[in-house]
Amino acid sequence: MSVIGVMPEPVAWMRAGPVRDRAAIRLWLWGMVALVFAMVLVGGATRLTESGLSITEWKPVTGVLPPLSPADWAAEFEKYKRIPQYAQMNPDMTLAQFRTIYFWEWGHRLLGRLIGLAFALPLAVFWLRGALSTRLKWQLSGVLALGALQGAVGWWMVASGLVGRVEVAQERLAVHLLLASLTLMALTWIAVGLRAPADAAAERAARPARWSARALLWLILVQIGLGALVAGLRAGLVYDTWPLMDGRLVPPFDHLARLAPLWANLVDNPTMVQFQHRMIGYLVALLAFVHALHAFRLQRGRPPCKRAVGLWLMILAQIGLGAATLLGHVQIHVALAHQGLAMAILIMATAHLRRLG
Repeated sequence: MSVIGVMPEPVAWMRAGPVRDRAAIRLWLWGMVALVFAMVLVGGATRLTESGLSITEWKPVTGVLPPLSPADWAAEFEKYKRIPQYAQMNPDMTLAQFRTIYFWEWGHRLLGRLIGLAFALPLAVFWLRGALSTRLKWQLSGVLALGALQGAVGWWMVASGLVGRVEVAQERLAVHLLLASLTLMALTWIAVGLRAPADAAAERAARPARWSARALLWLILVQIGLGALVAGLRAGLVYDTWPLMDGRLVPPFDHLARLAPLWANLVDNPTMVQFQHRMIGYLVALLAFVHALHAFRLQRGRPPCKRAVGLWLMILAQIGLGAATLLGHVQIHVALAHQGLAMAILIMATAHLRRLG
């Protein structure tokens, strides 16, 4: 966006067609944000209940329907019995217990398919109505491509746990969650850009704080990826104390660097992974405070300042939820709240940066 005098150059919300279409597109995109948010939570529950490997095949079309007869259920259970997770973790599992984990994974995949339809069909309608600017067409096509890639990465992740291990590879889990996070960011960025700011003068005056808002957003994304590594390695169970790790702020070096080569500790060592997640969390909180202080000095009491302070408070609450997750030995409802708040923070940070121009 450029400035000529005091008037901003026309932006996406001014070029997206009639007011009615802009409002409809914006409502649709916020609905998609809600669906992707729900998808992340269902995915988290699927992982926490150890359900992700219950469906051992990828059937994008025929997989829409679950098993419908006792014979079908028995056949699916037999497929599950062939993978290491069953033999090593669930050798006494009953068919009724298998149905429970199967429906978690099936629901996760079904929701992914519904999200694809909920995005592609309205996109086609808006496109054919001529309601989309050229920029919006490119942006929304990119989001559609992200969604298609997410489906392929989801199967790539599941496939890593079918042979030679009892869970999915944590680095693939991180890629899967980061793609969902990027999709949330893209949808939020576009939706916010389709509406003029309520206080454009305040947003312009707060633009010097953009550098810290931008740095904060990308650091939040890094922290989400580290959280996925913690989840994939079950690293939250290695040290279940807070704020210290077994009585120390920094674990012994031989615990942090016990793997060779040294870089492998960053993704494969549960101690190092949990330590990274804690330290980056503190860094996120510090940067959020710096950004809020900057916004406060620029626009005290105005919308940019209120958003920045609100974002900092959300991050402090997230640290508290992270500590509660550890101290409670990763109870599912607390862990899901921790993941959900991370996504809410990501959405807020994206919308805040977009409003700052």
